[in-house]
Amino acid sequence: MTRNTVQGTVAEGFEAVREEFSAVVTGERDDYEGQLCAYVHGRRVVDLWAGAEVTGDALYGVYSATKGAAHLVAALLVQDGTLELDRKVTYYWPEFAAEGKGALTLRELLAHRAGLIGTDTGFTLAELADDRVIAERLADQRPFWRPGTAFGYHPLVIGALTGELARRATGRTLQELYEERVRAPYRLDFHLGLPAEHEPRFRTVQPLLPTPGQRALRDAQPDGPHTLTAIAFNRHGSEPTDLESLANEPLIRAKGPASVGGVASARGLAGMYAAAIGEVDGKAPLLKEDTVAEFGQIHSVGHDLVARVHRSFGLGFQATADTWHPFLGAGTFGHSGACGTQSFADPHTGLAYAYTRRRFTFPGGPAPENDRLTAAIHRAALTTP
Repeated sequence: MTRNTVQGTVAEGFEAVREEFSAVVTGERDDYEGQLCAYVHGRRVVDLWAGAEVTGDALYGVYSATKGAAHLVAALLVQDGTLELDRKVTYYWPEFAAEGKGALTLRELLAHRAGLIGTDTGFTLAELADDRVIAERLADQRPFWRPGTAFGYHPLVIGALTGELARRATGRTLQELYEERVRAPYRLDFHLGLPAEHEPRFRTVQPLLPTPGQRALRDAQPDGPHTLTAIAFNRHGSEPTDLESLANEPLIRAKGPASVGGVASARGLAGMYAAAIGEVDGKAPLLKEDTVAEFGQIHSVGHDLVARVHRSFGLGFQATADTWHPFLGAGTFGHSGACGTQSFADPHTGLAYAYTRRRFTFPGGPAPENDRLTAAIHRAALTTP
């Protein structure tokens, strides 16, 4: 099968999506691999993939799209009353009060306002794989800005912070809660901790850039070793993190750290968001309408101190419409991933979307083709009965 061959199915009315995906694939390198999946009101309407060896059930490292699973669990715990958004973090986690963090609320933490983007000395790979260790170290860390006064993306640690609160409140790890309440009931191909029997389906991440020139451009960008960005992406310690290869580490896949360790197909990602907002296979939505509205509501907007650009966050989730795709409905929530992944739910149209790919994009984050793919699917969702 050649890379130009698009496989899979689309529902009636979504034929233009296949054409758009075909155009994307045609314009890519010979080694392109990618998957595209979407649901509308709980019905799978797009299930496409392309690549010489890829299948619809191939699994990819989805990096920060993992945060969507982590914060779906948080939303469920808030919905249950197990966690309360406006309680101080120290109500659940007394040790967190060290170094002036005692006034921070759960709501502020989820909105990337804690200032705990990393530690002074960085993490080893083994530490990054273990959310309990990350949380223990961050409890003692002085924040990098006064908590609650500003926001900045916490790329490698927000899942560990959220997970520690879940563990303190329930006695269960976030990974266990996700497995029991989300993944297993819906048989989702989206894993926080990849079982060994699924390893043969994992497609190792390919290097970041499609051309040497682009990689040189990335490497030439000024970024001192002790900037907020460098600290947040763990590039300042004795074991600097190579983000490109992180998902290729067996330890990361096996433990499934809740910030970046998820492994999924596009089907699994889209299926999770479909279940979050609507009925799927006769099961009621995971989230009630008021929970969807609260977690999708923008809580942090403006200049992100870590990303150094305009960003918007709800509670744990990215505010996808403001940050990436402005044609989507207000309150659309989801999370992208560094390898080009994009995933979200638009409650207004009932759309759940996911895109995965094997090769990193420049400069990271959701691949540029997501703009045209999401637009095509959104148009079809608005016009198809």
